Amino acid sequence: MKRINFVVVLFFALLTACGESTSNTSVSSKSDSGNAGLVTTSDTSGGSERASGNAPAAQVSLNQAEQTQTAPVTVERKIIRNADLQLEANSPEESQAKITQISESKGGFVVESTQSSSDAKATKRDTVTMTVRVPSAKFDEALSEIRQAASRVIVESVKGQDVTEEFIDIEARLKTQKALEAQFLEIMKRSNSVADALNVQTEIAKVRGEIEKIEGRKRFLESQASLSTIKIKLQTPTAFSANAPGFFSRLTEAFGNGFDAALGFILILVTALIALLPFLLLIVLPIYLVIRYLLRKNRKLKTADEIAREEINTK
Repeated sequence: MKRINFVVVLFFALLTACGESTSNTSVSSKSDSGNAGLVTTSDTSGGSERASGNAPAAQVSLNQAEQTQTAPVTVERKIIRNADLQLEANSPEESQAKITQISESKGGFVVESTQSSSDAKATKRDTVTMTVRVPSAKFDEALSEIRQAASRVIVESVKGQDVTEEFIDIEARLKTQKALEAQFLEIMKRSNSVADALNVQTEIAKVRGEIEKIEGRKRFLESQASLSTIKIKLQTPTAFSANAPGFFSRLTEAFGNGFDAALGFILILVTALIALLPFLLLIVLPIYLVIRYLLRKNRKLKTADEIAREEINTK
């Protein structure tokens, strides 16, 4: 009986221990979940303190910082844009004045301007050739307004060249050359003899020349990319019709092309003969003379043999 009571008491004791362990585990999990919003921050004195409710904001700021550091560096593209226009205008001189005003209003300028006449007897100039430069940001606007300054667009050509990669390479080369120059200058300060100083000075002069060359190319690319070039040719309808090829002009052109083809064929033959002349003189002609000599000698032998046979027969 005592043994049965002991087993029952031991069983209840085990049940009680298991219940306490389960409750402690649940309390611990609740405590951990309640403290999830707490973050420990260190002050300058090396102590630590609890701050509640700042963990999400701190996490967001850290993510933003990481994204900022890992984000690719954007490089401004360097594109050279140029245009070539052939326009028809009733009054090329008035259109020229309008185009000049357009380029200056966009912050550009006229590089050159030429006026001419398609007819030598005419007193009025009917052809104008211009070259203007405008900022690249205003290129499309300037091009549109220049088209409107004429009555009709005959030919329009717009070209773009991306020189971003070359520009980045130039900047890297320039940085390397400047660092090399600084090293040579430091070595020159430490040189102990005149010969060493002269050798270092020679190397510095080479590096400085390379730097000036790279900087010149960089300035050229910057100028071409920042200012676009527009070439314009203005002509009246009469000038266009006068310059248009007619029947006789086409006939003359065809005759000229045929004459050029015949002349080219004759030149090819003459060139071939000149090229073959040494071969004929040095190889073919000696072989011909030797063969001719042998044939004549053979004929003479045959003739002598025939004469001897005739004499024998007569005897």
